[in-house]
Amino acid sequence: MRWPFVAISSSQSSPGIVYHANYLRYMERGRTNHLRLMGAEQQALFDQVETEGAGFAFVVRSMHLDFLKPARMDDVLDVVTWPVAVKGASIMLAQEVRRGEEVLVKAEVRVAFISGGRAQPIPKSIRALMKADLIS
Repeated sequence: MRWPFVAISSSQSSPGIVYHANYLRYMERGRTNHLRLMGAEQQALFDQVETEGAGFAFVVRSMHLDFLKPARMDDVLDVVTWPVAVKGASIMLAQEVRRGEEVLVKAEVRVAFISGGRAQPIPKSIRALMKADLIS
């Protein structure tokens, strides 16, 4: 799923170049919007899970980044996010920050499902939604 945005001047490290840490923010927004872009209403999923147990969150367990090319001020960028594997209590996602078709940054992100302060199995409703989007 794609999430488009424009790199702004406050996101620069040197004149005209996007600061490397901002890619983490861009990718976080991409992951947050991933369910919404798939057509799911996040609040409805949260409400359904709340009735099944304690509150929950997805937290980043690990992340591997590969910075290939810099983005520049006013570039129109996309964050592309897709699930690679859905396991018991975690999801492996692939993400790319692109300028058009040009890949600037690649990431592999493992997010864990946390409920009641501990890793828990991902609820069936969320697991089914993520598995439906798996790219073979």
